[in-house]
Amino acid sequence: MTHVAIIMDGNGRWANALGQPREFGHRHGAESVRRVVEAAPDHRIDTLTLYAFSSDNWGRPAPEVSVLMRLLRRYLRSESAELREKGVRLRVVGRRDRLTPALVRAIERAEAQTEGGRRLLLRLAVDYSSRDLLVEAVRRAAESNRLERHDIANLLGQAMNGGGPAPDVDLLIRTGGEQRLSDFLLWECAYAELYFTDVMWPDFGGEHLAEALAEYRARDRRFGKVAAAS
Repeated sequence: MTHVAIIMDGNGRWANALGQPREFGHRHGAESVRRVVEAAPDHRIDTLTLYAFSSDNWGRPAPEVSVLMRLLRRYLRSESAELREKGVRLRVVGRRDRLTPALVRAIERAEAQTEGGRRLLLRLAVDYSSRDLLVEAVRRAAESNRLERHDIANLLGQAMNGGGPAPDVDLLIRTGGEQRLSDFLLWECAYAELYFTDVMWPDFGGEHLAEALAEYRARDRRFGKVAAAS
C-alpha cells in the first residue's frame, strides 16, 4: 500500500486566469479533493495527506482566510456521511488552538463519524507547519530522554493530533507548477519520491493521480542502498 501526500496549489492563479476572484478557485479546489479521495483507494493508496492550510497561510488577507475556513467547515459537514459510507477515516492534523470553536467542533464531529473507516485514511493538514511540529517533537523527546528515530516519529504523530507514529510518505505530489516542499511533512518525506505538475489543483483529478502513480511506480527506490554486485 502507498502513502501519497499532495500540496494542493494553484487555486488562486486558476481563478485569476479565468477572471474570477480567488474564492472561485478555492471552491472548485474542494471539488478536486472529492475526486481524488474517490480515486485513491482504487490505486492502492491507503493513506492520503492533503495540505489544506499551512501555518504561514495566516499571513494571507483576512477575507481569503475566512473563505478557506468556511469552505473547510462546509466540507466537513457535507462530506462526513459519504466518507463514512465509502470506508474513509478522516483525521485533521496540525494545530487547533487558533481555529474557531465552531470549526474545532466540526473537525471533532467528522473524525468521530468516520472513525470506523478502513479503506482509506484521509489526513487534512490544517494550520500545519512541519518545522514547528519537529521543534515540539524534539522538545518532548528531550523531556522524556527518548531520542531514537522511532521516538521522534511517534512524538510527531502526537504533536499533530494525528495519533500514532507519523507515517513515511511514498509519493509527494505538488500541483500548480511550483517545485518546493513549503514546510510540509519534512520528516516524513525523507525518502519520498517527488512529482511536480503544472496542472492547477482545480483541474486535478483521478487521471492525473494515475499518471503520477505510474511514474512513481516506474522509479527505482533504493533508499540509499545499491544492489549487490553479481
